[in-house]
Amino acid sequence: MYEKTFPNKRFKHTLEFLEKHITTNEVILDLGVPNPFSKIMEENGFKVKNTTGEDVDVNQLALQNEEYTVFTAFEIFEHLLNPFTVLQNVKSDKLFISIPMRLWFSPAYRSKTDMWDRHYHEFEDWQLDWLLEKTGWKIIDRQKFTNPVKKFGIRPLLRYFTPRYYMVYAEKVK
Repeated sequence: MYEKTFPNKRFKHTLEFLEKHITTNEVILDLGVPNPFSKIMEENGFKVKNTTGEDVDVNQLALQNEEYTVFTAFEIFEHLLNPFTVLQNVKSDKLFISIPMRLWFSPAYRSKTDMWDRHYHEFEDWQLDWLLEKTGWKIIDRQKFTNPVKKFGIRPLLRYFTPRYYMVYAEKVK
């Protein structure tokens, strides 16, 4: 069913994870400009607002001024220099984050042509957990999954067995 609808495994897992924890009555603030997955969320009945591309490392006004009940950041935190203050400024009580995990057999991603398309952080799961805990969040659910690629080689083979993505649902500690 999903294979024909979704461009990749990651979108399938992410949508199922969202649907498991929230209803379409929630208003989502999705960190980042409109993207293929924010469109998928809308197509599945979710109310989605996106930030406008501002540098949230230094400007978290959108997080403070928008009206939303759920915060999402799907494959965004690895690009931030300062995810700590971003998490401190989220005003909803629910958040979803997914990250590409640090892989022992592959260096951090760095585009040679786009200065924004770089991974400053590639977390291990415990590092993201600790960041959430230190900023006042309690993880309710978590999931890891692989992302095999259709290439030959040792690293592509390892991607079949090694989890690449880590996704969490957390609620603010009161």
